[in-house]
Amino acid sequence: MALDNILASIDANLDRSLERLFALLRIPSVSTDLAFSAECRRAAEWLVAELGPLGFDASVRPTKGHPMVVAHSRNTGAGPRVLFYGHYDVQPPVPLEQWKSPPFEPRLVEENGRKQIVARGAADDKGQLMTFVEACRAFIAVEGKLPVPVTILFEGEEETGSPSLKPFFDANKEELKADVALVCDTDMWDAETPAVTTMLRGLVLEEVIVQGASHDLHSGLFGGPAVNAIHVLARILAELHGPDGRVAIPGFYEGVGELDPEIRTQWTNLKFDEKRFLADIGLTRPAGEAGRHILELMWARPTCDANGIIGGYTGEGSKTVIPARASAKISFRLVGDQNPAAVCDAFRAFVRERLPADCKAEFISHGASPALRLPLTSPYLAKTRAALEAEFGRPAVLKGSGGSIPIVGSFKQDLGMDSLLVGFGLDDDRIHSPNEKYDLSSFHKGARSWARILSALAE
Repeated sequence: MALDNILASIDANLDRSLERLFALLRIPSVSTDLAFSAECRRAAEWLVAELGPLGFDASVRPTKGHPMVVAHSRNTGAGPRVLFYGHYDVQPPVPLEQWKSPPFEPRLVEENGRKQIVARGAADDKGQLMTFVEACRAFIAVEGKLPVPVTILFEGEEETGSPSLKPFFDANKEELKADVALVCDTDMWDAETPAVTTMLRGLVLEEVIVQGASHDLHSGLFGGPAVNAIHVLARILAELHGPDGRVAIPGFYEGVGELDPEIRTQWTNLKFDEKRFLADIGLTRPAGEAGRHILELMWARPTCDANGIIGGYTGEGSKTVIPARASAKISFRLVGDQNPAAVCDAFRAFVRERLPADCKAEFISHGASPALRLPLTSPYLAKTRAALEAEFGRPAVLKGSGGSIPIVGSFKQDLGMDSLLVGFGLDDDRIHSPNEKYDLSSFHKGARSWARILSALAE
């Protein structure tokens, strides 16, 4: 079979694939520091140089920030067009003193019986995106073409919030349109069990500023008759949740819904140790909505969290003031069909209704995006699950993500595409931290899995 030959090519060329990954990892493409702007461009140019010989029309596309890489396959089969997304930028490697080896000098080490690629960007996201590139390389080497039409988009600003992404989408919508997006920036369930992320929580970011008196006051002279902005804000924040852990904002749960029975059964049957999960973060009991499984709380239930609160004197020692002003940053994680604008409006109304006389509130929005779900009836999902099971010898977990991936929202809202989120990272990869690593098996089986998925999508 042709697929067997392609998989054999991936196996036979693993050492050379690793050399190519190491070459990319040596480029310090740190997007948040302008001192590394030239290195970000060098990483983009390196990728273009790799994609050209694989039958792609590839180019570096300028933006107001770091460039995009866009590539379109020339020789392909006649299946659905896929858009593969990854990002070549990485987090800063600080603190450097905590690295066991220089962060941009990749090395292969063995730890606990597992061979691991150690370098900044090994798992997030250079190792992940190169699994797809190496799968394409094997198809070209064996078949001379890819099984389906492929467009590749590599971004250079994911780690800084993708500020250039929407303008780039707006200017290039027709060129980037495809039948389905493939995103390799997620994790497996464990080292032996693949996963497809089918749910992403949405996000609303709000800042509220409560203003009382015209200026801070001496607590000895005004304590008692003067309203304290910290007290007002703290009381409002305390009322955001009921005793059962549910968010108390009226209308907040509109559009939430319940889990699909298939998903609920699968999550219940997963070997998830709740006590160990909590112990690892120094806790013993779950918070949040009472009576919900921890995986459901993280992946499929909405939340409201105070992320920071500021007011009055916060320096060393004491200063006896009655604060005139206090602020808090709030994040909402959304699920199902919750409307971000409606949640924002309801939160602001909730605060205003609880303000005492002589107080007012100002609000600042820091962004909003809806939750996303991949329909379980998607034919692309069915083929991907079958391909992953063929590679790993066990069914792929359909998992959720408590976080948000803005690019996936853009694919849906701006390009009308669903996304298959298939990643090969592990929860101990230490992404964003010193000594980031990517298991060699993740890299190897990731390339084999993408070969299987592309082949399946062509059927």
